[in-house]
Amino acid sequence: MLIALILSAVFAWVVILALVVAVLALARQVGVLHMRVAPAGALTTSGGPSVGASSPAIPAKTLDGATVSVGGPAPGSALRLLMFVSAACPLCKNLIPMAKSFARDERVQLIFVGDDAPNVQRDMIEKQGLAGYQFINGPDVGMAYEVGKLPYAVLLDADGVVLSKGLVNSREHLESLVIAHEMGVNSVQDYIDGLKPALT
Repeated sequence: MLIALILSAVFAWVVILALVVAVLALARQVGVLHMRVAPAGALTTSGGPSVGASSPAIPAKTLDGATVSVGGPAPGSALRLLMFVSAACPLCKNLIPMAKSFARDERVQLIFVGDDAPNVQRDMIEKQGLAGYQFINGPDVGMAYEVGKLPYAVLLDADGVVLSKGLVNSREHLESLVIAHEMGVNSVQDYIDGLKPALT
């Protein structure tokens, strides 16, 4: 009876050790797969101020008629995320709640930019709960950043330097803007392209 108990205890320990080895091997494989599967990132475009360049300070008006400066240095401010949206863009409507949550979690100042008719903008602000956010209305900012498609985002630092930018349509895309800045690369795609020779 005692021998059977000892054998069962030894067998149990052998099984546990085998499971530990299997889990470690599996964790390594997951890491390899994670490196091989490129994360989705915001699609960067060539127009407008490039990543690493100073953004121009563009005089603009909010929907309430107040004169503000978009871009350029803003000493003491947090990171600023310019979100270019339109009431006619279904993706924009889906992305706005994600952008609000993202800005809150990342402590980023969120500024919306659009150029629809004022009554259309006001309707969108009411429906999307944007009353507490700065909303720039007019084409000047979009033209300065050469925004061709929506939704589009530009991440600026307190000095007005463009940290990252691109077309976004998910929270993952928004997060890739901050990740690219933290990694010191122009975009997540640039980072992945740099990894490809090592992975092949």
